[in-house]
Amino acid sequence: MEILSVRSSPNFLFRRNSDNSSNYNELEAQFGTATKASTAFHIDETNGDTPDFSAISASELRQYARQSFDAGAIDQDTFAAISEPLPMRTVDPSGNILDLSDIADATSFNFRDYYKGQLQIATSIGDPQTVARLDSVVSFLNV
Repeated sequence: MEILSVRSSPNFLFRRNSDNSSNYNELEAQFGTATKASTAFHIDETNGDTPDFSAISASELRQYARQSFDAGAIDQDTFAAISEPLPMRTVDPSGNILDLSDIADATSFNFRDYYKGQLQIATSIGDPQTVARLDSVVSFLNV
C-alpha cells in the first residue's frame, strides 16, 4: 500500500476544465462581487423599544447585547460582562445570600436590579475595575 501526501497529489488540485467551466461561470454570475452580504444581527431602529430588563431571560439579554455590540452601542468589556453566566450564589447589598441556581437560560430574571446591587457592592469594596465594568452594564440596562 502506497501513501501519498495530499498536498503533492495532482488529483486533489482544482482544475478548471471544459466539463466544469460552464458551471463555474454560472456560479460566478450568481455570486458576483456586486452582491452585498447581509448582516446576521441588527437592531430594529424603527421599533425603538428596549426590552424590559427587569423581566428578561439570560438568552434574550445576551441576544440584545450582541445586537448592541455589533451596532457599536456598547464596548467589548460591557458585552463580556453581560454574557457571563450568573453565579450559583451571590450576596445582595444588604448582605443576604441569594441562591441563583434555579435561574436557567430561558428563565425570566431582574437583571437591572441584580447589576445595580453588584455595582453597589463593588463600590463599597473599592474595586475600580469592577466598578467601571458594572457601571457600563448598569448604564446599558438603564436605557
